[in-house]
This record gives sequence, C-alpha cells and structure tokens, in this order.
Amino acid sequence: MEEHKTQAGKPEEQIFYDAFRASPIGIAVEDLEGRPLFVNPAFCSFLGFSEEELRNKHCVEFSPREDAQKDWALFQQLRAGVIDHYQLEKRYFRRDGSLVWGRLSISLLKSRPSPLVLAMVEDITEKKRAEEVRFRHSAIVESSEDAIISKNLDAVIVSWNAGAQRIFGYTEAEAVGQPITILIPPELQDEEKKILEKLRAGEGIEHYETMRVKKTGIKINVSLTISPIRDSTGRTVGFSKIARDISERKLAEEALRASEERLRLAQQAARIGTFEWDIQTGVNTWTPEMEEMYGLPMGGFGGTQTAFENLVHPDDRTGVIKLVDAAMKSGQPTKGEWRVVWADGSVHWIAGCWQVFMDASGEPSKMIGVNIDVTDRKRAEGALLESEERYRLAAQAGRMYAFDWDVVTDVIIRSEESTHIFGLTAEPIKLTKRELLARVHAEDRATFINSIVECTPESPNTQISYRLLRPDGSVLWLERTGHAFFDEQGRMVRMVGMVTDITERKLAENKLQEYERAVEGLEEMMVVVDREYRYLIANNKFLTIRNMTKEQVVGRFAHEVLNKGVFEAVVKEKLDECFQGKVVRYEMKYTYPELGERDIFVSYFPIEGVTGVDRVACIAQDITERKRAEEALSTVSQKLMEGQEEERTRIAMELHDDVGQRLSLLAVHLDRLKQSRPASAAELGLQIEEVRKQIDDLASDVQALSHQLHSPKLDYLGLAAAAASFCRELSDRHGMEIEFHSENIPKELPKEISLCLFRVLQEALQNAIKHSGSRQFHTSLTGGANEIELTVHDSGVGFEPEEAIKGRGLGLTSTKERLKLVQGKLSIDSKPQRGTTIHARVPVIPKTMSAGAVG
Repeated sequence: MEEHKTQAGKPEEQIFYDAFRASPIGIAVEDLEGRPLFVNPAFCSFLGFSEEELRNKHCVEFSPREDAQKDWALFQQLRAGVIDHYQLEKRYFRRDGSLVWGRLSISLLKSRPSPLVLAMVEDITEKKRAEEVRFRHSAIVESSEDAIISKNLDAVIVSWNAGAQRIFGYTEAEAVGQPITILIPPELQDEEKKILEKLRAGEGIEHYETMRVKKTGIKINVSLTISPIRDSTGRTVGFSKIARDISERKLAEEALRASEERLRLAQQAARIGTFEWDIQTGVNTWTPEMEEMYGLPMGGFGGTQTAFENLVHPDDRTGVIKLVDAAMKSGQPTKGEWRVVWADGSVHWIAGCWQVFMDASGEPSKMIGVNIDVTDRKRAEGALLESEERYRLAAQAGRMYAFDWDVVTDVIIRSEESTHIFGLTAEPIKLTKRELLARVHAEDRATFINSIVECTPESPNTQISYRLLRPDGSVLWLERTGHAFFDEQGRMVRMVGMVTDITERKLAENKLQEYERAVEGLEEMMVVVDREYRYLIANNKFLTIRNMTKEQVVGRFAHEVLNKGVFEAVVKEKLDECFQGKVVRYEMKYTYPELGERDIFVSYFPIEGVTGVDRVACIAQDITERKRAEEALSTVSQKLMEGQEEERTRIAMELHDDVGQRLSLLAVHLDRLKQSRPASAAELGLQIEEVRKQIDDLASDVQALSHQLHSPKLDYLGLAAAAASFCRELSDRHGMEIEFHSENIPKELPKEISLCLFRVLQEALQNAIKHSGSRQFHTSLTGGANEIELTVHDSGVGFEPEEAIKGRGLGLTSTKERLKLVQGKLSIDSKPQRGTTIHARVPVIPKTMSAGAVG
C-alpha cells in the first residue's frame, strides 16, 4: 500500500485511490492466482478482517466449500481467457465465524503488463434474508390448507393461493381480477359491505364465521380473518383474507351436539347422572339427572360434598366416606353402591363410579364420576333371591327335584329333594340310566326310552309322565321335563331338567275325571263361573239346551252367553248374593232359541278358594214338564173334586128321587095296608107279594148302585169275571149289546191293577153309551207276557182326543191319571164319524201270569 501511495502521485490517480478507499462496496485487486493484492476498508469491514489478514488469504478461503468451488471454476475460465468477467452471489466467512451474503463481480484488467483481477463485493445479506422471509412466506401461503386471498380497496381479487383453489374451486387465473363477491351467496351480499366498512375504518376481522359459495354453487361454512395491507407510509392499499373451510368442523360440532343430546337423553332414560367435585374449592357440581335420582328438584342440590353425604342412608354413609377417602389417596378408579333416602322417606339404590385427578404436586384436585339408579336391579336381585328361596321351598313342598345326566359317562345326578320324594334316606343321589330304567314301570318303559331317543338338536325338549316303582312296591307318578344338549356331530352329550311327583295330581285327575263324567251325565244343566262372571265349566246338558259348543261358552262372560237383559235383571244379583257365601235358589222363565220359553229352577252353590268364595257352581233344572204336570194335577184335582160332587149329587138324587121315593111309596102302601085290612087272606097275600116285589126291585137297584161304587165280584171272582158281569148288567140296564171277551187274564192280580182296569172299563163304556150314539160295543181283556191290555170299541160318532183332553170333562183325564199310578198307558184311536177304540195297557210282573187265568 505504501508503494501504491508513492506511485499515486498524480491527481487523477489520487482521485481513483480515494474513491477505492471510500467506496461502500468491498473492492479487492487479486492476481491471477486469486490472492488479494489490495483490499479497501469496506471489504475489510464486510468480513471483519484486517487488510493484512486478507492479503494473506486465498480467494477460496473466503467462502464455504460449495460456494468457493463455484467461484473458482469461473475464475479458471477467466484465467483461461474464456470469459473476461462474471458475477456470482455467494456466502462469505466473517472473522467471528458467521456467514454473510455478497454479490461478487469479477473483471479482468488487461491494460497492465501483468493482468490483474478486480473483485467487487456488495453486501446483500439483508436482501437475502428478506428474500428468504419472502420465499418462506410464499411457501407457507402456497402450502396452506386455508384460502389466502388478497384484494384491493375495490374488493377485486389480487392474489389467490392453492388453498383458495382447493376450497372454492376457481383457478388462480379464473379468480384474480374478479370481484370478491363471486364467493358470497346472494343473500349475504350486504355482509361484504359491512366488512369493507370495518376494514376501511382500520379495524380487523378475526375468526368471523359465515357462509361462502364454491364455483359449483355449493355453500360451505368458513371462518374469515381479514387484515388491512399497508404501504411503507402506513396507507391501506388492500386487504389480506384468510378463509378456513370449517364445514367438517361444523358437521362435527353438530354431530357432537347431537351426540351430547343423545347422551343426555340416554342418561335420562338410563337414569345416569354425572358430577364433578372441585376438591380444592369444595364445589360439587351435579347434572339434573343426578339431582333427580337423589329425589331433589332441579337446582336443589347443596353443591358440597357434605350435602351429598347427608343424602346417603345413615347405615351406608360411613362406607361411602371411606370409599371416597381411599380414592383420594390412590387416584385409582373407584366404585360402590349405597342407599339414599328421599324426602318422602322412600329408599333408593345408587351405584357410583368415580376417579380422583391429582395436580402437579400430587395433591387431589378434582373428582369426576357417574351415578346410576339401580333400585330396579336391586329389587330384581332381591326378588330373585326370594324367588330362589321360594323355588327351593316350592321344590320341597311341590315334591320336585332337579337332575343332570352325563350321557357319555351315563351318570345321573339328582338333587337332594329326590330323597324326600322317594321317602327313603338311603335313596342314591347318583345312579345310571340302566339303574333308573329298572325302576320304571314295565308299561311305561318303552315311552321313557322313546322320549330320549326322539330328542334332536332341532327339538331338544322333552316331557313325559311315567310310573316309578318304589322299593316297597308302591307306585309313584312322576313327570319329567328335560332339555338335551348335543355336540357338533349331533350326538346327545347331556340332559338336564326337573322331575315332579304328580302322584297326588294323578289321583286328583282320576277323581276329577269321575267328577266330570258325573257332571257330564247330569240331566240338569251345570256350569261354574268365577267372580268376573266368566264360565269355567259347562256340561253337555247346558251346551245341548243352548245349542252351543264348549268353545262358545267356556272362557266367555255370562252376559255374552245369556240374554244380557236377563243377566243384568236377575242372574247377576243372585250370583253376587252367592259370592257372599250363601246358597241361592230361585225359579225363573227363560226363552231358549229352539225350545222357546221354559221354566227353570236354579240353584247356586258357593265354592271357596284360597282367598274365599271365588267360584259359584250353578245347577239349572228344566221344570217345565213338572210345572205342567203340577198344573195338570191341579186341574185333575179340581176335576176330581167336581166329579166327586157330581157323583155324590147323582147318588143323592138316585137315593132321593128313586130309592127314597120308592121307600116312601112302600111305607105309604104298608100304612094303607095296616089301616084298611083286606077282606080276605088271599087279597092280603097278593098285597104282601106286591110289597115284597117292590122290596126286591129296590134291593136290586141298591145293589146295582153299590156295584157302581165298588164291585165285590172284583175282590172274589177276579178282574175278568167282574168285567164280564159289569158288561152284562150294563147291557141289561140300557138294553144295548155289549160284547165282552177275555184271554189269559190271571185270577189273582195286584189289587191296584185290577181296580184300575175295572174303573177304566166302567168309564169307557159309560162314556161310550152316553156320547157315541152306538147300540153295539166290543170289549176285551188280553193278557200278554208282560202286560194286560183292555180294549173298548164302538162304531159311533167319534171325537178329537186332544180336544177332549183339553176340555173340562173328567173322564179321559181321570183315566190317564189312574193308569199313571200303575205305570200304564192310554191310547185313543178316534176320528169324528169313524168310531172310537180305547186301549189301556198295564205292565205286570211275569209271575202273576199263571195257569189260573180265566177266559
């Protein structure tokens, strides 16, 4: 440098030297080997080395290897004359080891005898840093998933990144130059104006959620952040917008809200509540479901752990506190169950699960948990325990036992109740199928075996009843219900089930069958009804009378089967009276569809069950015929009384008008004979003879009258002789022809039969003489193997038998009633103008028919 200074004596050279020294750009003059000969202060300042230190370095030592290699390659081209200059941006090492950027410009100085190289280095470190920031910003913008858009003050799009193209569907070429309103739905156009007003006022927009529209017309949810773009003077020249597609987030939020709502509804339905206890502040927060399951109104919980503890049942409180304390020490999930007492005094079961979370220092900070109302489950568990106990007691009381048969090992295990059923303490609990089969009644053995063989994987259930022989020879009726299990090959491997002693049931069934047979055979109608007036039983007679099937009656209500009006007016009241424990009897008239109106006598008998009278047995008798018979009997009795009076009147008249007058005349005759005695004995004798004749006639008439009342010949001579005598006397008296014939009639007959047939003969002949208008009559008595038949026939005017019976006359009615007394029957064959034949048949015991019969 000193040499250079000496040489720079000329003014123009001094100017160039001063410029070299004052230049803000680093300058170095190097030889063709790349060693600095001269360096100016700016170059020294740029690298932090002294001028001396720099002159002792080679140009490749100034930069990192990769940059130095690029520089040296170009330098070699310069030395070779291929190029005379070049430029290069590269990094330089500073003395402190840091790197700085410089723009190197190399020129070859050829004007000197020994060519030199002029190197000028401009510090571009800040520029490079700005570029790096710009490049980094550009990379961020281009790689961003968000839409980053800039627009000018007129809201025209200026820049458009890849994220904007992905979200909105427009390419950069399509979007740039377009108004920002292409992205805004028509109904939100005013929104952009308000946004611009705020931006122009210097305000920013952060995370503003709204709707925008894609190129396809689909609307999407976006979050907007908009900031003003200012120049170096602070003036706003545009706006930068970041639009984030939040459609998925919105859907997720909606799904979350729906999920939370479903969770809330599920918690309500499942009666699940949640709580969070801030242990440090003591605040315990409950959901409404928690309050409800503790019997509190919404907002009624006190909000502290003590308030919770006070709600727990006193007997469970200590245990719950211990569980909470243990969870606070361990931090592990904890669960438990306890009772709570509601304000109304009712007790409910709660199951809880919770966990304590620790803070950074290891101290409990909060507890989070859930509670569920398990009252129903607890009740069900209690009911199950009670049911199992009832089952055990029922198995003992109901004489049942369980069995488990391992088919492979052929071992049958029976529960202990089997010993009670068999009545033997030594009865084995375990036995084989062969041993069991040997005890099965011989007649049931095949059924027992088939019930097992018929089990299949598709039909694994079986139920049979069979008899089992006890060691003492007595018989038990058992009912086995089993379920078979099969392996993959379809082979039976196991059977489990229950066996019930049904001996008493079988005996009861037999008795019930006998009862049912008796009920079904009843001539009376019989039904059984329950307290709801539903038919439980109806016998055949009831069904037949009503012309209904059992399905139409059993299980149906009485008012559905009977006439509803009759049920409400009569039957219901009587049934209610019987349900009070009284026997009820009454008569009623009921109209049947086919039989018409009938007289029914109804009897109700209460049947007691476990809870008292729960059924009523109803017996209904059709007494229509009996009623008619009673009415007929009443009519007959009336007619008999009238007949007796008529007969008495007739006898009295005959005695008075005939016998009495004749006796009076006879007395007058005798009195005259006394007063005026005849002149001669002969004349006296004639008068006495006349008196005797009158007395004989009178005696004959009195005898005939007595025969009408009762014939002594019937007692002494028998039915045939008495009948023949009566026919002759009647024929003589009325001057009519009465033909009589008898065949195989025993002399000795039961008095009631002889009298009955004799009276029928009397009644029939007298009615025929009186009403037929005939002068000839035919009568006969014929004895058969088991009966005697009386026949009376005339050829007179005839009549209608049914009309005659309905009339007020006594003859036919009394005749029928007489025959009924001896199981006899009366038949009448008569038509107007065709004569009449009366047949009376009376059954007799065969031994009464003897060789002594007369003809």
